[in-house]
This record gives sequence, C-alpha cells and structure tokens, in this order.
Amino acid sequence: MDDKAEQLTDLLAVHLEAGFTELVRVHAGAVHAFLYRVSGSAAEADDLGQDTFLRAYTALREYAPARRRELRPRAWLMTIAANVWRNHVRTRTRRPVTAGLPVEESMDVWPDHSPGPDERAATAEDRSRLVTALSALPEHHRIPVVLHHVIGMSYTEVAEVQGCAVGTAKAQVSRGLAGLRRLLEPEPTVLKEVTM
Repeated sequence: MDDKAEQLTDLLAVHLEAGFTELVRVHAGAVHAFLYRVSGSAAEADDLGQDTFLRAYTALREYAPARRRELRPRAWLMTIAANVWRNHVRTRTRRPVTAGLPVEESMDVWPDHSPGPDERAATAEDRSRLVTALSALPEHHRIPVVLHHVIGMSYTEVAEVQGCAVGTAKAQVSRGLAGLRRLLEPEPTVLKEVTM
C-alpha cells in the first residue's frame, strides 16, 4: 500500500466521516470512469457511483477501526462498483427499461484534445468504434479490460476485484483485448471483378 492509501486508511480508522469524504474525493473519478466504461451511460454511471459510495459508507460504519485501517481502498471500492454493476445488469435483465442515452451519443461527453478538425473527426470515429466494441464484449471480459486499461489497476488489483487468481485476471484481460481486436478489425473489402 502506498503512503497516500495508508494515510487514507488511517484517517478512516480514526475519523470515519472525514476519512470517507477523502475516500470519495480521491476515488470518485476512478469509480465513475469504470462505471461509465462498462455501462456506456454517464447518467447511469452517476447513479451507480452514488450507490457504490452509499454501500461503501454503510459497510465502513460496520467495520471496526482496525479493519478500516487494513483496507486496500481502491481495490475495495472497485469490487463494490463491479458488484453494483453486476446487480444492475441482473435487475435490468429481469425488468428491462428503455435506455436513456445510447453509447453512440455519449461520445460528446468525452473530452477531445485533438488539434484540428480532420484529426478530431478521425478521433471521434475511432472512439465511437472503440466504445461500441467495448459494449459488445461479454461482461466477464469487459470489466477486467476496463479495470486494467482504463482505470489503471494492476493485475493483482483486478484479480482482487474479480475474486480470482492473478493468472485468471491476466487471461481475462488478454481475452478481452483479443475480442476487442476482432471487433475492431476493418471489414474486408470485396473487390468486384470489372469486365470490359
């Protein structure tokens, strides 16, 4: 555990409210980014993020100070966020509702730092293809890819969130990337024979 995480867990152990405020400040962006990438909707990510932190606070209130001090906050929060997402998917499957914002329209929410209009158009198209492909991945591949490549978690942390061995987490990420590559391969062009 690094110094910042240790300071955070010490604060959680001594003063829950101040520690929780700091926990949200430090990790809200990563939790939102994860939920946004797996859901494809900023509004859904906001709702699921609130649920994640509500569940985290409820759990922390029940933990003894010594247990709060031993937490690995980022992996612990991402585990909660992944479980909130899985529960949401199960509930949505049982009670389908119409989607609020399609993945394609959510592209406008992502910042674009490209210098010119031509590059901006190419970047937006690439991003749209990537988000569409990521959404098409099965959940058991999408979550590890997002945790490792978007959130920046180590394979050990991904394994902890997924509740599996490190080798399994590596395989899940690898299979997810292979699936993305397949989905992103350019369509083969068919040459028509020209007769004269």
